[in-house]
Amino acid sequence: MNLPNQLTLLRLILTFVFVGVLSISSLPFGKTIALLVFSVAAITDFLDGYLARKHDLVTNFGKLMDPLADKVLMCAGFVMLCSLELIPAWVVIIILSREFLVTGLRLLASAEGVVLAAEGLGKYKTIFQIVTVIYFLLYLASSEASFAWLQPVFNIFVLGTGGLGLALIWISFFLTLISGLSYVWKNRKILGDC
Repeated sequence: MNLPNQLTLLRLILTFVFVGVLSISSLPFGKTIALLVFSVAAITDFLDGYLARKHDLVTNFGKLMDPLADKVLMCAGFVMLCSLELIPAWVVIIILSREFLVTGLRLLASAEGVVLAAEGLGKYKTIFQIVTVIYFLLYLASSEASFAWLQPVFNIFVLGTGGLGLALIWISFFLTLISGLSYVWKNRKILGDC
């Protein structure tokens, strides 16, 4: 297994660690650890694709598993933030629905011997989703000593969860919706063949 594919698998493992750490409310520095684990997992998202393209290590496994690992990470991030009442459930449901729809479409294509790679709009969607989750994880970590210096920043309305946080949620929501519709439209022939 090449390095990009190993990074993809590492992202899946880190996702489970992230969920476990953030689920234990009594864990000392748990929110800070969750922030760091999620951030490292997000970095592997950019790194695996970059290395695969740069060193000509693109594989069918990577084309299928990289987007799937991205979806698992992002869904875990949004579900955890929803459980902490930082992101509305309806937004998370739309995000999850889009991810399942695109994954289903990829599986249909795969059954026909076609591998659907990620597209540009989906990459922007992922970037904004990562930024949104990291923003809220920073907000959570600011309640712990390691990131307490950020607390005054979040107390400024424009930069707080009611300002910047809300804007990030809406941008992530619209990019998720538009990229999902675009992906389905561009690959509608696969749906028509069912």
